[in-house]
Amino acid sequence: MNLRSIRGLRLKKDHPSIITLTTDFGLTDTYVGEMKGVIFQINPQIQIIDITHSIPPQDLSSAAFQINNAYQYFPEGSIHIIVIDPGVGSQRRSIVCQTEKAIFVCPDNGICTKIFEQEKLIRTIEITNPNFCLRQISQTFHGRDVFAPVAAYISCGVSLTDLGPEISDITMLSVPQPKITENEIIGEIIWIDNFGNAITNVSMEILKSTSFNTKYTIQIAGIKIDHLSNFYDESDIGSTLALANSSGNIEIAVNQGSASSTLNIKVGEKILFLKALPS
Repeated sequence: MNLRSIRGLRLKKDHPSIITLTTDFGLTDTYVGEMKGVIFQINPQIQIIDITHSIPPQDLSSAAFQINNAYQYFPEGSIHIIVIDPGVGSQRRSIVCQTEKAIFVCPDNGICTKIFEQEKLIRTIEITNPNFCLRQISQTFHGRDVFAPVAAYISCGVSLTDLGPEISDITMLSVPQPKITENEIIGEIIWIDNFGNAITNVSMEILKSTSFNTKYTIQIAGIKIDHLSNFYDESDIGSTLALANSSGNIEIAVNQGSASSTLNIKVGEKILFLKALPS
């Protein structure tokens, strides 16, 4: 890495800001530390916050779900670096996306799809100006050589228009949506958290928008659940339950246990909300 090229472009900061990191790198290797080192070389005053480095490798859908949950709790103007990048070194573009609340620095692979479903995208810039990247760019580590320095320079006040041209044809993921009919909702598991809770793509908002939001049976993995719990310990230890989690999504849990292990539930598994028939 050529630190001289970085120091030669260092700018003074007027206002402190936050850079977050979301990757699938894990914590065994030095990759996360290398990215932070690059950022601090450019902006020693910046605050770096790790959202997670435990995204399953190359799992764009899980990453989209996680960053969408997390970014909204950060101050407006925060810069979010997201590096889940199976296409690194290929023709896929490196981009900066600006919304009304935040800036996202990431590969153009649809990783911000969930965010753009609910927040207005102001503009997207393709990163083409080499002056804001490391001099030598590895074909396998754009997180360190492209995204980290670009985010750091943005935090120093570099204009997004200096980074490259504005584009409009960004990649979007095909995010699984619940199928809603008069008598049922068919959703699926989109994430298994560290406790083994199985989180679905069915939200409380969706349930409340239906005509059977208080009377239904939940079916998954051969079991039936006839109501939503308010909290985990509302059921007996070892019991399977459903509840709305802190993000508003319905999740399947086992009180003081793992729903994923107990029920052998995996991401992609279907879940059925069946309308209760009049008695």
